[in-house]
Amino acid sequence: MNPSGRGWINKLLKIIESYHGSEFESLDELYSQLREVGFLYGSNVSTLSYVKDNSDYTKEERCKINLLLAFYAVYNNVKTDIEFENSLIDFYKDINFYESNIINDLLGENLESILHKRIHIDNNILTKNFSFFVTNALLFIDVMAYEHYLKEKENTLDYLKRCESSIQTLVISALNSKSKKTSYDNSLIKLLDSSLRYNDSSSQNYETIIESVGSELEAYYYLDLACMSSWGDLKFELKETNFLNKLGKDLKITKAIIDESIKTVQVFYSTNKNKISLLSSKNVIHSFYDNSSLIVSKLISRNSKRLYKELKESKDLVKLLSQSTQRNLTSKEQKQMQEQLLDLLKSIPSLAIFMLPGGAILLPLFIKFIPKLLPSAFDENRLND
Repeated sequence: MNPSGRGWINKLLKIIESYHGSEFESLDELYSQLREVGFLYGSNVSTLSYVKDNSDYTKEERCKINLLLAFYAVYNNVKTDIEFENSLIDFYKDINFYESNIINDLLGENLESILHKRIHIDNNILTKNFSFFVTNALLFIDVMAYEHYLKEKENTLDYLKRCESSIQTLVISALNSKSKKTSYDNSLIKLLDSSLRYNDSSSQNYETIIESVGSELEAYYYLDLACMSSWGDLKFELKETNFLNKLGKDLKITKAIIDESIKTVQVFYSTNKNKISLLSSKNVIHSFYDNSSLIVSKLISRNSKRLYKELKESKDLVKLLSQSTQRNLTSKEQKQMQEQLLDLLKSIPSLAIFMLPGGAILLPLFIKFIPKLLPSAFDENRLND
């Protein structure tokens, strides 16, 4: 099977039917395996046992296989009359990931291309190692949202956004639990904090997130991601361990499972240390800032005239941008500015990179360069070069 060639989904489904028939684990039963192969951590080091691993597979191809198997586990345990592939296409339409166009209408909707885009979406935005966390580690949200979609038939996008925002907030809380944070930890916290764009500040606090958790599986996933982010420096400090134990307890997870989650992330990264890069490693964060800053500055430079023209028509946005050079904006103002910036970027095709899932984490860098476009009257402290 070639996960990068046409027809791989049908081939994979045939393999499952040939060897396993209608017998397939539920998502809850499959969860520990998904963690073991690195799918939950965003670094797929092998495929699930349903498919024989191949040393020629790339991490992205393994990710495709594991993602589809996770979706199939959901589908196989929820009653629906719609065929598997069609139900997944409908799901991605429902969360506005798939957009119909003339080519798709003529050639037919293609699940393979949807999954390819979903996994490879950030290759041109971030370094691959970092994107494994910010994008591929969040793929399990899609799986949980798909289960929600099949069972509830409504509010799937709201569910997905809530999960994403909750994860970002809890990861930041885990990183904040460190007694001594490096400059890279602080940079990562600020980056993730700036990425929260779906909910207002009142719905992003720890207590609200704990109360909104809808299932045991969701709770386990939150704890595992918190463990992964804490283990970025190859150790758990006492404060970090205390935070993880408190988080697990608040999520109503037993002490045995909390200990297992902490131990599993240690074993996974120790066993695969030569295959993957850790979330908080210096090289990953440093590379991310270098590469993404270059991308953003180049985009702004190439589109400066168009940006300035659009900015002149957005008086509220200009006001907020100018004020951001003199004081810290409130959470409400930050959210308003991010929303208006995204609306602005939609009008410039070459900046569509910011519209992609995960693209919002580049907004802080984008905002950093934007004030240079504003008239000098907006920034009294500006020094001429």
